[in-house]
Amino acid sequence: MPPAPSPSRMPLLVTLLLPLTLLTAAPPARAQSGGWSLAPLGGGRPAFYAEGAPGAVLQDTVAVTNRGRTPLTVRLRGTGVPAILARAALTVPARTRADVPFTVTVPRGAAPGERSGAIVARDAHGRTATVPLRLRVGGPALAALTVEHLAVHADRITYELVNRGTTVLVPTLAVRADGLLGPVLDRAPRTLPVRLAPGARRAFSEPWPGRPALDEVRVRLTVTAPGGAHDTASTSATYVPWGAVAGTAGGVAAAMAVLRRRRRGARRRTTGDPTGAVS
Repeated sequence: MPPAPSPSRMPLLVTLLLPLTLLTAAPPARAQSGGWSLAPLGGGRPAFYAEGAPGAVLQDTVAVTNRGRTPLTVRLRGTGVPAILARAALTVPARTRADVPFTVTVPRGAAPGERSGAIVARDAHGRTATVPLRLRVGGPALAALTVEHLAVHADRITYELVNRGTTVLVPTLAVRADGLLGPVLDRAPRTLPVRLAPGARRAFSEPWPGRPALDEVRVRLTVTAPGGAHDTASTSATYVPWGAVAGTAGGVAAAMAVLRRRRRGARRRTTGDPTGAVS
């Protein structure tokens, strides 16, 4: 195995892909089709390997070898990663090898981690040959998320989670709701059954079958994830038994007023306010 290249000798934006494993055998069988084959140029590599930071442009060359007695026409393309080949189609004479350069541009917003793709060739008879292309995106790992569009409905709480970082997140959710007289909902943190990819947005619904019939509540969601990701969101909702409002609107209003006064009184007593008595 050749020594790894020194980072100081690598160009900033253009890096030549270097072999990681030297093989003395022929190109891998899965890259052969009929009387022709597809393989990385030089060194007997079984696959393309690349590593770069977001924005980097990486270069390599794929070789199409025609071992047959007649010319070979193939079409080339990249899959899974943003690979651009110098030639999308070419004709290779009999018993000749054609070398086709290509570039892989690492997206500027790409998150650190592994990407898998391939360089694929297809001949006029529909036969294909494939060489794997593995890309590793460098850069710092950042765990960050936000809780958005929080809303309270009749029997559920809806919200969205957005991954604002560069790593895959497995979020943990805690839910609390405080009414006029104290807590009415307090759910301990639990891990959500989801893996949130960088940049992904997902909508969620939290059931609340035991909601109050008459109350004003403040709902707060706290979401965390490994790596330090953390965010909270809160909103308010008023629950009123509308079926009874038509005949007892005054009674409902009076009940809500009493609840508010009791909450204010409880707050004053908690803080030691001498005027905290409720008349």
